[in-house]
Amino acid sequence: MSVGAAVRRVRAYGGQFLLLAVLTLVVTLLISGVPRLVNRLAEQGLRAQLNSEPAARRDLSYTTRVEPATSRRTAMGDAAERFDALAADMPPQVRSAVTERWYSVETAEARVVGPDLAARNLLVDLGLRAMPDIQGASTLVAGTWPSETYVPDRPIEVALDVDVARKLNLRAGSQLRIGNADDKGKIVDPAPLVVSGLFRPVDRANGIWDGLPQLLQIIEPQGDGQPFVIVGVVAQSPFNKRAAAGWPIQTNWRYRLGADRIDARELNKLIDGLQVLQRNQPPELTLTQGVDVPLRAFAAQIDAVRTLLAVIAAGVLATLAGLIVLAASLATRRRRSEFALLRARGGGATAGARRSLAESVLVVPIAAVLGWWLGTLFPGTPDPTTPYVIAVTVLVTLALPLATLAVPAGGAVRRDLIRVRPSARRLTVEVSLLLLAGLAAVLLRRRGLTLGEVDPLLVSVPVLLAVAAAVLALRVYPWPLLLVSRLAARTRGSVAFLGTARAGRAAVAAPLVVVVLAIGTAAFCAVVAAGVDASRERAAAQIVPADAVIRGERFAPDTIDELGRLPGVRAVTRVLYEDDERFASDEVGTDAFIGQTDVLLVDGSGLDTVARDSQVDLSIPAALRTAGPGPGPLPAIVSPAVAADLAKAGLDDSAFISVQGQRYEFRVAGTADGFPLLAANARRFVILPWQALPTRTTTPVPTSLLIAGDSLDAEVLRVAGDQGQERYQRDGTVTGRERMIGVTVDTRADVRRDLGEGGANGVLAFGFVAGAVGGTVLGLLAIAFTVLAGARARGQVLSRLRTLGLSRRQWRGLLLVELTPLVAVSVLTGAIVGAVLPLLLNPVLGLSAFTSGVPVRVAFEPSLVAAVLALGAVALGFAVAVEALNNRRLRLGEVLRLGEES
Repeated sequence: MSVGAAVRRVRAYGGQFLLLAVLTLVVTLLISGVPRLVNRLAEQGLRAQLNSEPAARRDLSYTTRVEPATSRRTAMGDAAERFDALAADMPPQVRSAVTERWYSVETAEARVVGPDLAARNLLVDLGLRAMPDIQGASTLVAGTWPSETYVPDRPIEVALDVDVARKLNLRAGSQLRIGNADDKGKIVDPAPLVVSGLFRPVDRANGIWDGLPQLLQIIEPQGDGQPFVIVGVVAQSPFNKRAAAGWPIQTNWRYRLGADRIDARELNKLIDGLQVLQRNQPPELTLTQGVDVPLRAFAAQIDAVRTLLAVIAAGVLATLAGLIVLAASLATRRRRSEFALLRARGGGATAGARRSLAESVLVVPIAAVLGWWLGTLFPGTPDPTTPYVIAVTVLVTLALPLATLAVPAGGAVRRDLIRVRPSARRLTVEVSLLLLAGLAAVLLRRRGLTLGEVDPLLVSVPVLLAVAAAVLALRVYPWPLLLVSRLAARTRGSVAFLGTARAGRAAVAAPLVVVVLAIGTAAFCAVVAAGVDASRERAAAQIVPADAVIRGERFAPDTIDELGRLPGVRAVTRVLYEDDERFASDEVGTDAFIGQTDVLLVDGSGLDTVARDSQVDLSIPAALRTAGPGPGPLPAIVSPAVAADLAKAGLDDSAFISVQGQRYEFRVAGTADGFPLLAANARRFVILPWQALPTRTTTPVPTSLLIAGDSLDAEVLRVAGDQGQERYQRDGTVTGRERMIGVTVDTRADVRRDLGEGGANGVLAFGFVAGAVGGTVLGLLAIAFTVLAGARARGQVLSRLRTLGLSRRQWRGLLLVELTPLVAVSVLTGAIVGAVLPLLLNPVLGLSAFTSGVPVRVAFEPSLVAAVLALGAVALGFAVAVEALNNRRLRLGEVLRLGEES
């Protein structure tokens, strides 16, 4: 068998081999390129998430206690030696992610006094810090840097940030004294100190300035009579002498993880390394790090999305495999006469397969290599996909020879006849397939999944269910058409009868399976995407059950009225939240020996009004909404865990809970698994109706305020909230006159946007879009294969009917009647599969990582019906167009000369 003959046959059947090559190219392109793109999107999401955190959040910070130095070495020398040792002891995955590192040694803050401070009556505490590279990261704007030469009895030289010095009325040359203050504020044993120079940072974003307390900022007083706190820079040599003299010092080593050095594929290893680091920290040091929190959140998202992508990829690749089988089958059917003639001339049983193999070898490997190369052009880190590309190339190369072996040895075969009773072999295969799909689905639900891993069971279940649904559709498909055909036979005209009769006898087994796989994948993506989007709406309403919420410590009673006068505000209601409160069995406070719980006070009617004005679908229990003042315990909504504990202790009819120091009696009026303003994973809580509280001398003070309104300005709300806290503080009710932490303002729109952006949401959106678009396109292509598979037979029938007087309009109607049931059953079955799969897979996909812990619910979407109808119409129009183009290519006489074989 010469290569030249094989080349000539490839040229003769160029369209069929081109189709096979294109499918091969697409498969290898997806296998090679999509993992790169997914890795790229994951890396971008990880960097965006880490960069959205404060830079210091990525620091691994070791600190010592504030105590006199015990080493015989100098303080700075010992810090430098320990600096490298701590880095060397880090796990490799952590050490490789470190991009910047700093260390410093400092004294505890001590009181400083001087004429310049006294001029403005300023109370200031100053910490002295020595650190390398400070001069390279800043520019001296006045005076000189502290001298490295230590001279006894010489004042301590310190350099300050120019902005810090200006705010405190200090300048280069300011004479100060430093020492510890006694109870009366008088400095004991003061030492002279001089501001030798002022500097300005070259780059304020440089991590060298992030040490706490910061060099570039003034720590405001925490209350009345409290000092400002600042940090100044001193030279290393004089600092060593002071430390050797017994000054208490503290050493800090900071190692910053770079977002660009963290591989999204190795997050779990990095998180494990951070755990090892924390377990093995030296006992004399304190390790502070917060980078594991965003890393764990992102890892949960990426594990969930990789599991979802495995499901989508299984559907897409199975569809492509089915299309390749259809393409090979279609090619061999067109060449059946050639292979039969080859056998008739003495060729062996495998002669046709060897010929097809020679032809495939000329086409498929080249297309596979081209697809693999195009995939390498995709941005992103590559995955080891070469073995999969090789395996796919071999399988596709063998597809055409295997299809050739399946060709009957005889001549023409009637393909328009369907046996009423299936053969025992086919029935056994179909029943086995149904049982296997059901067993796989049950095992998947019982065993669950390991998120982030490609589980063979997870990959096989969607494909098996789609194939099983297609088999059931094939069993049911002919019976309604048979009934319709009998009814059409009693009517005038031949179009309806002939169309339904031919549709009922059509052999659509393999094409229908492929269409169901493709449409099922697209529908699955659409349904899950809609479920995630709806769950994000619920999550946003769970976090902010209004248009905005102001969270603080305590607000003055008139804050609600002040907010109500702001532009755009329609309604305001109060909320009180306290955590870890204890139960009591009586009013005097006898401990009920029940675990601590969270307490939420809400004004039921006010919350209902705010939620309604904010267009939030919030179901408030009637016990909270309608409760009013009266004798007896307050009706309360509790979590199931609390209800069980109270019932076990016999306190479900009457128990006491503390709220801001006041005890309130309540009874269990109902249970709820969750409630707005509480964390999604909250398992122990009690919700009381604020409007039903008994009148007492001391009334509860709100800690949060819910607001409904239009075009709310978050900054205006923040200012109003801070003013409300300040008014409450001025009333003199805050113990110690400590400064309250500033309020935070969250709008529901911002929370909803944050849930849909950042993190691994880019990968998730890519999976949904790629699955929906790819499934739809491949479904249309499978429908085209279905049409082309019977195009020759239909062309012969239509050509004969045209010679018998069938008009062009009747021909179009006949074509439409014949193709409509085929398209409708395939699209509808695929849509049903796509709608059922989320119900089965959703509990094991872990998509709540994208909804702030709120469980993702998938439900019937009315829009899916419209989408299915639209897709069916498009598919039917596409099928008719493919058939019309094919019939136009074959002239009437040519079709009639083709014989009966199709």
